[in-house]
Amino acid sequence: MNKKIFSFFLLLLMICNASNLFSKNQKEKGISIGISKIVSHPALDAIEKGIIDTIKKEYPDASFDVQNANGDMSTATQIANKFKMDKVDVAIGIATPTAMALVGTLDSIPVVYSAVTDPVSAGIVSSLTKGEANVAGVSDMTPVAAQIKLLNDITPIKRLGHIYNSGEANGVFLKDLAKKYCEENNIEFIEAVVTNTSEVKQATLSIINKIDGLYLSNDNTIFAALPAILEIANENKIPLMSADPESAMNGDVFASMGFDMYKIGLASGKVALDVLKGKDTKDMPTVFLTDPSDLNFVINLDVAKKININIPESIKKQATTVIGE
Repeated sequence: MNKKIFSFFLLLLMICNASNLFSKNQKEKGISIGISKIVSHPALDAIEKGIIDTIKKEYPDASFDVQNANGDMSTATQIANKFKMDKVDVAIGIATPTAMALVGTLDSIPVVYSAVTDPVSAGIVSSLTKGEANVAGVSDMTPVAAQIKLLNDITPIKRLGHIYNSGEANGVFLKDLAKKYCEENNIEFIEAVVTNTSEVKQATLSIINKIDGLYLSNDNTIFAALPAILEIANENKIPLMSADPESAMNGDVFASMGFDMYKIGLASGKVALDVLKGKDTKDMPTVFLTDPSDLNFVINLDVAKKININIPESIKKQATTVIGE
């Protein structure tokens, strides 16, 4: 064999072996993942599980430092500083506030954001369609118009109530979308503003007698206090449409349509894997779930009966999950 050709194949073999060794060493070394979530509730817990399940398939010995900010931004920053001191390989922020804290604190450690509705307005990235240095992730942009329309199709709504956290960027963004839809469809929009979970019950009571329907978008402060909202809404026979099907599976929610949050976690875990394997985040634009199968529609016939609403058969056939009766 020609010596030059032999040398070329020998070099190629060495490169392949080095690549395989690097991959093997990466799997064998202690991969460290920091996960910070703003609160603990079924949707965010499902995202966390999806992330961990995905990463463990590739790195079964990876360690996970899962932290809960309990709705407090200063705690979220403390968690970010902890990850910085611990020099985790990747830091993952579940929900907008924790992702913002990670991006604002970490410099050399890559950040993956998960379930951030609008990462541009939150200042996490500068573009949805272009990659960002050291930052990549997944949006959970929810179909606000379709959710409100579905509630109105089930039972006509003249005055829609909405509760949101004014300090949570995604909450404000989604409130504006809901308000715009109502204005365009002759529905009076009645909002109640909170700044933390402890204010949610009183905010619900302040509008419950002024509305004939209630809509909850992807706002983690609100979902952390969901049981209090459900108690008030159902007692007053107000149909509630939630953007969080995960919570609807575990509570007396009239109807819910939104993403399968475990799938959001799987997608976020995939982004984290790409980063761990050396992919440049500048080549990783925001990921959106676009397949209809990524959406779940849950209706609760027991709640419908309790609040005296008859759900049309055509609506029941659309549901991915029907609870009760």
